[in-house]
This record gives sequence, structure tokens and C-alpha cells, in this order.
Amino acid sequence: MAFRFVHTADLHLDSPLRSLSLRNADLAGLIGDATRQALVRIVDLCLEEQVDALVIAGDLYDGEQTSMKTARFLASQMQRLSEAGIAVFKIRGNHDALSKITQELVLPPSVKIFSGRAEAVELVRGGLNIAIHGLSFAKPQAPESLLPKFKAPVAGAVNIGIMHTSLAGAPGHDAYAPCAVADLHASGFDYWALGHIHQRTHHAGEKTVIMPGMPQGRDINEAGEKTVSLVTIGDDGSVRVEERLTSLAQFARVTVDISEASDWRGLVDRIGAALETERERTRSDHLVARLRLTGASTLAFAIRRDFDLLQAEAEQRAERAGQAWIEKLELDLSAAPRSARNATTVDPVQELSALMREDVTASEAFRQEVRDMVQGLLDDLPPESRRFAGQDEAALDAFVDEIIRDGSEDLMARLSAATDETS
Repeated sequence: MAFRFVHTADLHLDSPLRSLSLRNADLAGLIGDATRQALVRIVDLCLEEQVDALVIAGDLYDGEQTSMKTARFLASQMQRLSEAGIAVFKIRGNHDALSKITQELVLPPSVKIFSGRAEAVELVRGGLNIAIHGLSFAKPQAPESLLPKFKAPVAGAVNIGIMHTSLAGAPGHDAYAPCAVADLHASGFDYWALGHIHQRTHHAGEKTVIMPGMPQGRDINEAGEKTVSLVTIGDDGSVRVEERLTSLAQFARVTVDISEASDWRGLVDRIGAALETERERTRSDHLVARLRLTGASTLAFAIRRDFDLLQAEAEQRAERAGQAWIEKLELDLSAAPRSARNATTVDPVQELSALMREDVTASEAFRQEVRDMVQGLLDDLPPESRRFAGQDEAALDAFVDEIIRDGSEDLMARLSAATDETS
């Protein structure tokens, strides 16, 4: 008889909205509840597939949470699994180690939470011996590899290891329990159920090493569809992994080249077509798009001048595409030369734009003055409100460049509008 389980990690239940500036309350509600719905879908999958176990490889919670609403919700989902005879094997990750819920929540006895000391739970399914190994984070930091602390593989059994680790490191992730993939393949374990890195990866090699990614993205930096692993251990010890969709909402970057759009209707039609194309290839229930308009266009000034109107038009087209939302509208545009009033007329706005671009905003003194102004504003804000300008010096420099560029373009848009009205 085969042994089957679902492997997931990094749910970050009820994590706060981080970088979303949501004007739409319905969208805010959708994203705010999406992590819970992902867990419901995972439990539904376990019940539908009649698996033997659910494996959670850390970060079920999201830091220093104290909400008992989260606790009650989690307990209700674990009870659904318990009533179906499905065991749960869970380790604590770095975020779980911070959570007070971890210490206070009482879960059904079918839920095994591994401690800060390595353990191995042995099971028998039919004629198949299974050993599930786990080791939790005792503290939020784990600067050294946890692999040497795991118990040795159980002889004659299929050995499944659960570990929360940054492996050799990944962008956007601090080092937690670093470990080489090659060492996992050589450890004698048949399947490694990993967690911590939010991007799904199947690390090919002699054994099966899976980082499932998170089951639900929370912002544009966690774009793409999100899944879990449905794992089947055959009677002969073979391992088969199926990827199953769990994300309710799927973030995506949608780039629209508007160079060929000659009027406002053509512009909006191009945006609508791009959203419909992205919606068609989105398997999740909802598409949450960050629109980026690019290209050299005669409409560049009008777009900046009437930005709110364009955003409303884009949101309407997203609604027409079906369960699609606009998370943000970004502009990466340059102004295409406009038709001259006559052969000898020079567009004064275009001249001023070139002067600002080449002489004013390119000046290091001007840039430093803007940077000092931004830094002064940041110094007056509480730490939790400073993230919009980045987390380090390089990000702050990029933010300064962005506001100089966008500010210049906005000024030109307004001057262009004034010129058109008086001509």
C-alpha cells in the first residue's frame, strides 16, 4: 500500500499586507484573506486525495502574532484532518519561533509538532515502513546547518526529512540553517520536505529534494501561481511528486508597449487586451496585475496629466476580463515628438524637457539636494513607515532617481497641457 502526503510550507497565516497600496477595499479583503483560503484548499486536497499525512515545513504563522482568531481558524482546519484520520507533521520555522500562538495553541493529538531536538516518528502503512524526521527552530535565528543534528536514517524504512533552511542562500532571504543540496542528496533520506524559500524548486539529484514555495503569494514580489506537492511513496520505495495549485489570487507583472497607440481609446484597448491575455493564462481564481506602460508615445504627457482617469479605465478593463484586479499602475514612458504646428515651429515643452533631462536632473548637485530632502523626511518618520524608500542605500538611491524622473515627467505633462489649451 502506498504512503501519500501533501507537502507545503511558508503559509504565513494572516500576514499583514506589506507593500500593497490598495485603493480598492474589495481587493484588500481578497488578499488579506488569501492565506487562510490557501490553507482551506490544502486541507480540501488532503481530504479529496485521502492522503495519509500533511507535512508543513515551517512558517505556518507570520512572526509575533497574538490573534486568537488565527489560532481558532487553524485549529478548525486541523480538526477537519483529524476527523478524517489524516496525521499532520509540522516543524517550526524562523517566523513560528517568534509567534506566541506556537506556545499557546492546543491542536488535536493527530498533529505532531517536532521540537528543537531531532526526532524520528516511525509508521507502518501496509507493508511499507516510513520514518518521518523533523527538527524545529528553537529560536528565530539558526546560523548553522541543522543537518548534522538529524537522526540517522532508519534502516529498512523510507526516510522523510522535514527542514526549514535557506540552503545555499537566496535573494531576499536571510541565511537560516544553511545547507548544501548535495549534502541532502547524500544524507540517505529518500525525500526532503523543505521550507523557507518562497519560490518552488525541485533540486534534481539521487534523492527527491523539494522546496515547495509558498501556497499563496502576498504581494508582487511573490508573483506567479503557487502550489503544494502531492507525494506518493510506492510499495517499492519509489517517489512520485505532483504539483497541485493552491493560490486563490495570483500576482503578475503585465507590461504593455503603447508606442503604437495613437489616441486614448487605442491606449485603453491595448491595456484591455494585455489584461485579457494574462487572465487567460492565469490558473488561479483571481489575477492581481501590476501594469507597466512602456514605450515612446505622443500620449505620454496626457497619461501623466490624467493618471487617475487612466487608472480608472484600467480597473474597468480588468473587471471586464473577469476576476482581475489592478494592484498598481507604473509608467516607463518617453514622449514621442509631436507634430509641429508648422515646419519652423519648435515645441517649447520638448525643448525644456531636453534641457531638464540633460542639464538639470543630470546634475549631481541637484540629485544630492533631492536625496537630502528625502533623507530628512525619512528621519522624521517612525521606522515602520520608511520602507517605501527601500531597505538600504542602493534602494534609496534608486528611489531618488525614480522621483526625479517621475517628477520631471509630471511637470512636463502639466506644461504640455497648458500649452495645448492656449494654442
